[in-house]
Amino acid sequence: MDHVARINSLGRAVPTWAVYILLLLPVPLYFYMATTGGMGVEPINALERKMGEIALQLVIAGLCITPLRRFASINLIRFRRTLGVLAFTYLCVHLVIWVLLDMSLRWDQMWADILKRPYITIGMAAFVMAVPLALTSNNLSIRKLGPLAWRRLHKLTYAIAVLGAVHFVMVQKVWETEPLIYLVVIAVLLLLRLQLGQQGRARA
Repeated sequence: MDHVARINSLGRAVPTWAVYILLLLPVPLYFYMATTGGMGVEPINALERKMGEIALQLVIAGLCITPLRRFASINLIRFRRTLGVLAFTYLCVHLVIWVLLDMSLRWDQMWADILKRPYITIGMAAFVMAVPLALTSNNLSIRKLGPLAWRRLHKLTYAIAVLGAVHFVMVQKVWETEPLIYLVVIAVLLLLRLQLGQQGRARA
């Protein structure tokens, strides 16, 4: 248990602003790589996908916090909101790259793709769902909405995670192992969350 205590102690000591800075460093790094030939022959496409992948990784990290606390006694709850905001930030960067660099502001083509290409439709649906969560990721919103309504709203995270993983699988256009692993991990985490919810209702 000593290592658990050390992790919890470190979690209490690390300020959230440091987590923001650390986890945002990949943005300028990957942009630099894309402009200097470090991301292959299609740098815009590679950059776009990398930003989306990091967003999904951060969503998964946020989903891990409750099971870690319940099953491993690792308490990182204070970083859950930080991870959510960071995930939305990367999702916005992912979308901006698509709009500005990939599609070059061709709005008619973008709307056509959203309506006709299922993987883009799914990805856009995940983004739309993420917007109210980002806007309410603050103490004022918790007070205005009330804790119960706020928690219900933020359960959209589960749908966002599933849609994000399905989007990642479909965007590859061929079956690849890595996106499927993300989907399986999210399914396991959601099953654990369901189990924890049932246990909580049973105790009540």
